[in-house]
Amino acid sequence: MSKATLTISSKNYSSWSLRGWLLAKMGGLEFKEEILPADDPSTRAELLLLSPSFQVPRLTHKGISVWDTLAIAEYLHEINPEAGLFPADPVARAHCRSICGEMHSGFANLRAALPMNLKAHYPGFKVWAGAQADIERIVTIWRECLLTHGGPYLYGELSVADAMYAPVCTRFKTYDVKLDEACAAYAQRILAWPLMVEWLDSAKAEPEELEELDVEF
Repeated sequence: MSKATLTISSKNYSSWSLRGWLLAKMGGLEFKEEILPADDPSTRAELLLLSPSFQVPRLTHKGISVWDTLAIAEYLHEINPEAGLFPADPVARAHCRSICGEMHSGFANLRAALPMNLKAHYPGFKVWAGAQADIERIVTIWRECLLTHGGPYLYGELSVADAMYAPVCTRFKTYDVKLDEACAAYAQRILAWPLMVEWLDSAKAEPEELEELDVEF
């Protein structure tokens, strides 16, 4: 495949950048990273949850520009279906698209109360009721997928769904969210995924540039 460019923002704070990066890697696309500086206004708006619409991550490939994580997933699936980003079974594939769409458009309370911060850890963090409802919905999705497809990932093999929910695993670790045995094992499996380890290592080496996000919860 032709070389591509993936534009992302902070590896420590940007859950959408992580999703786009995982998808590009899983899709077998060779790409270079372009990281927007933290003082870029659109980057700050995204990371501080002030912008409902932003164009990061953005994939540029063969003169085509694709932004929005789900659009990137569908584009990668079109150009390389053999990568197996979506389940082969049509019923599972439809379900996968549904839970990915739910992550994409929902869980606003979780995002607000537990922002992604890979360097931080808050033992005993108290989750407020609105975010707890989001957590319960997510673990319900995980349990149903793992039970239906037998694990070790949501649809057996790694898929778009695992990339979409990977940042949630980091949030659960950062904010010390307690999980049942099956969900805890799944979250740990995602955090040990070599692509996740690579991202986490890069995030930890990232300089601190956004003071607004370095707060005690």
